[in-house]
Amino acid sequence: MDDLARRHQQIQAELARIGITLPGSLTSRTTRCQRPGCHCHASPPILHGPYPTWTRKISGRSVTRTLTPQEAERLRPYFTAHRRLRQLITELEAISIKLAEQPAAPGTPEGQHREAGDQSLTGESDPNGQNTGRSARLTREPRPAGDT
Repeated sequence: MDDLARRHQQIQAELARIGITLPGSLTSRTTRCQRPGCHCHASPPILHGPYPTWTRKISGRSVTRTLTPQEAERLRPYFTAHRRLRQLITELEAISIKLAEQPAAPGTPEGQHREAGDQSLTGESDPNGQNTGRSARLTREPRPAGDT
């Protein structure tokens, strides 16, 4: 097994262990209130906070939620896991492209890097593994009800 295929398997194994992930970012905000005599308007200002906030995109819009310090500490590993997930997916895509572009080694089955039953990148295969000459469809199979 070459280095690319080995790294591909390592990434898949790490993805299986990644656990809960949360998109967005965890930040700490300080604010000024509306009371004119408050210390947050003094010179130098002593702002209110810090308040932990979770910001993410939902349907193209930024959504921010203020968290308690306990919630922030409980959720922090999930943000770290999400960043790692994105890194792994990016690396997996790059390796997959390189593997797909490699010519088949002489004497090796053409589908060596693909799982059994997958369509080839250049077309569909019949039950004997022969290319039928039809274009591969790049659509996702529907998930059974109840799977997440």
